[in-house]
Amino acid sequence: MKRSKLTSGSVAAALVVALAIPVMSISPASAARDFSKVKSASQAGGLRGLEKECKKEGQLNTIALPHYWADYKGMLDGFKAKYGVKIDEQFPEASSQQEIDAAVTNKGTKRSPDVFDVGLAVAVKYLNTGTYAPYKVRGWKYLQFAAKVDPTAQITPNYSGTMTIGYSGELGTITKIEDLLEPRFKGKVALNGDPLGSSTGMNGIYLINKVLGGTFDDVSKGVAFFAKLKAVGNFINVNPTASTIASGQTPVVIDNGYVQAGVIKQMAAAGKVWKMFTPASVGSTYNSAVSAWAPHPACARLWMEYTLSEAGANIWAGGGATPTLWIHLVKTKRATAAGIASIGKSKVSAEAATGAQTIAARVYLKTAWPAAVGV
Repeated sequence: MKRSKLTSGSVAAALVVALAIPVMSISPASAARDFSKVKSASQAGGLRGLEKECKKEGQLNTIALPHYWADYKGMLDGFKAKYGVKIDEQFPEASSQQEIDAAVTNKGTKRSPDVFDVGLAVAVKYLNTGTYAPYKVRGWKYLQFAAKVDPTAQITPNYSGTMTIGYSGELGTITKIEDLLEPRFKGKVALNGDPLGSSTGMNGIYLINKVLGGTFDDVSKGVAFFAKLKAVGNFINVNPTASTIASGQTPVVIDNGYVQAGVIKQMAAAGKVWKMFTPASVGSTYNSAVSAWAPHPACARLWMEYTLSEAGANIWAGGGATPTLWIHLVKTKRATAAGIASIGKSKVSAEAATGAQTIAARVYLKTAWPAAVGV
């Protein structure tokens, strides 16, 4: 899942082998207008200009967008239906870091990702490095956090969520995190992704750490708890996916709430019970960006306009995520009934670490995490 956002060395090698092809030069999309330099729709001849050029390009390359994640299936299907453009969905389970790695590895080829959907720590790590092409969508001023996170619009906050613990109803009820140390959870507890490269994995540690009285500046309490889980045989180093959940391999998953809300529906359809336990309000905002090396620059910018628009926001909301446009939509009475039913009329953002705090935490985790749970 994007929960894993693939962090193993073998997968990194697979990315290189699968994506690398002979380098070819990519000429400007138009002799009159270089769409790789366009910073707003007004510079592209409006949405019509972007749409016209995108149809000429004929394709959009995405990466790390699992269909179950905040209803990205609905988002991808909606874009294809609206603009009639093919989408090459590369490595849905890739990590935020590996999104960037794939773009760098395949720079100058038609297989390089056009757009990113990355966690804050990875997003800010590459600010002002030439990795992103600045692009400010039409509704940018209405997006919560956008001006604060990056006024240059190299990255744009898109949606947020709250971490939770999703689990099979067959295991009883979880009322406190210490319950996870009990024998009934032996070999059953999984974390969504390696925290050294996955934003969700990192937030899972922050969640447990906060419950135990830790801070975003010191995650040692959270790491110590995972070490205990490992010691009693309850923690498993398995990146949970839709298939591992369905098969029962990972019956307890520390994950984003909007993903687990979808699991509840899927399990209910199969006649099974899936529950959620949210012991604290911890989460983070993901971020959209256009790759500086996007082989389909007009489609990349049109994707930004679509996903960060009212239409895209309502799709994310229906998938359980809180769009950064949500407050504006509620205020202007344009939020859909489905979105309101999913996340409510008002949504207080979960407490989140800054990019700097996460980078510092990962320095500590580089040795502390393998020592606590292995690899």
